[in-house]
Amino acid sequence: MRVTAARLHRVHLPLVHAFRTSSHRKAGLDHILVELEDADGAIGWGEIASPSDPYYAPETVESCWHIAEKYLLPAVVGQEWETPDEVPRYWEKVRGNQFAKAGVDVAAWVLWSTVHGVPLSAALGGTRSEVTAGVSLGIEPTIDELLTEVRRQLTAGYPRVKLKIAPGWDVEPVRAVRAEYPDLDLHVDANGIYTESAEHLAALLALDEFGLTMIEQPFAPRDLPAHARLQRAIDTPVCLDESVETLADLETAVALEALRVLNIKVSRMGGLTAARAAHDLAARVGIPVWCGGMHEFGIGRAANVALSSLPGFTLPSDVSASEKYYARDVITPPVVARDGIVQVPGTPGLGHAVDTALIAANTVATTSVNAKL
Repeated sequence: MRVTAARLHRVHLPLVHAFRTSSHRKAGLDHILVELEDADGAIGWGEIASPSDPYYAPETVESCWHIAEKYLLPAVVGQEWETPDEVPRYWEKVRGNQFAKAGVDVAAWVLWSTVHGVPLSAALGGTRSEVTAGVSLGIEPTIDELLTEVRRQLTAGYPRVKLKIAPGWDVEPVRAVRAEYPDLDLHVDANGIYTESAEHLAALLALDEFGLTMIEQPFAPRDLPAHARLQRAIDTPVCLDESVETLADLETAVALEALRVLNIKVSRMGGLTAARAAHDLAARVGIPVWCGGMHEFGIGRAANVALSSLPGFTLPSDVSASEKYYARDVITPPVVARDGIVQVPGTPGLGHAVDTALIAANTVATTSVNAKL
């Protein structure tokens, strides 16, 4: 297989509900859509779902655009490859920049599975025809508003709720939700904002009494020893997210016993190739995994659904319906969840048509790279 042309589209979509985490608030998103084309005109789409600001990770939309345009696409266009897991070797000299790599890697997988007439999930080794979706709720202005939002999502059928937490918005919101829903699959995500100060540790230790499914990324990404110390002190499983960008990171975290659950994000790990490898490694060492999200548009969301069909994804993933985030998504049909269940497409490639008219209408920048004749 040979990619002969590649295009980037920077697309803006407004969110239907503003979202706040421990570091920032957002009401709309700019993501970069990657389009790879082979010599026969077949297209594979990917999505660079980088945040706009360097709070979750060092990358931004601007840095991803630069890396993809200057390094990744020129490295791939014109090269011959048999299977998509060979593609990352063409940019192996580029360090970091996982979000930018993820968009190109996903596009290669979608192109390959489209050309070969197989669903993306099957190409990855997926075994499920449907996956369970959970929802992630941001920091709301009041506990009453949080309870209203939890109630709305449970009414929609989602079986698992994740709450974003931050110092000062942790124990009491969790207590309130747990009091109203004692049997709910509930977990919290701190996005690395806590330290081992006495005040922060007291809050994290207090969360142990609420029967949470996990406490996700309480400390800074590189502080694996702190995660290990907390895991030894509580019964609630510690889940790692930002700490694991590579397989080496995961191997180190396992060696330190810094986690009992792993959140695999396609974007954070540099694409489906690395995400599948992380799934395989976690399965070998007995760590359950789930697929986290970055509020992806439909292309990235569909890739997450395909990944979540792999057998090691035993916990609900952040693959909730498109309508939870966007009034109109860039794929048709959009991702739909019924009673918290998302069907895994059984048609070749992404399993959804890409709405190029909507993309064109919301594109704020575009560029292309072509193979040399």
